[in-house]
Amino acid sequence: MIDGKPASSADMPADMLGALLRRVGLGDRAAFEALYRRTSAKLFGVCLRILPGRHEAEEALQEVYLSVWRRAESYDPARGTAMTWLITMARNRAVDRLRSGGKFTPAPIELADTVADGAPLATAIIEEGQDTARLAHCVGTLEAHEAVLIRTAFFEGATYAELATRVAMPLGTIKSRIRRALAKLRACLA
Repeated sequence: MIDGKPASSADMPADMLGALLRRVGLGDRAAFEALYRRTSAKLFGVCLRILPGRHEAEEALQEVYLSVWRRAESYDPARGTAMTWLITMARNRAVDRLRSGGKFTPAPIELADTVADGAPLATAIIEEGQDTARLAHCVGTLEAHEAVLIRTAFFEGATYAELATRVAMPLGTIKSRIRRALAKLRACLA
């Protein structure tokens, strides 16, 4: 999934966070929101390990994301991953806040690995992309009217009754056609 939408393996960038950072650099607010959702827990953990209180860590995290919004275009993938760039920004911001308070006891950046990252593992992202590609292939093997029914019912969330009304067919016929199409999909995916 990218930004809450299913993605095929062709749509999936090798470095999703890097792609989001590039879009943020162009002023894309949706990309910024997606980047925040994928990284804020880990970056908050980095700030929390360095700063003495939760409030200070929250303030530092807010400053980090302000900097990300302003400086996303300066991210260079040749110098490291997007997550490394973000962690470095968070650590530096937290250390700056700590120094300005007169209490400096930095934690090593290596401790960032112990903070839980809510993002899915790379293997899970790859498997999801492969599953999406297999499903797209199998839907493509259906007859055109079956594929339309499956897409409308399961990808758009239309009910069988809504489908029957849309295509002016009896509800029982719609149910039978979808049941047969699902059986074909099951056989193709097996």
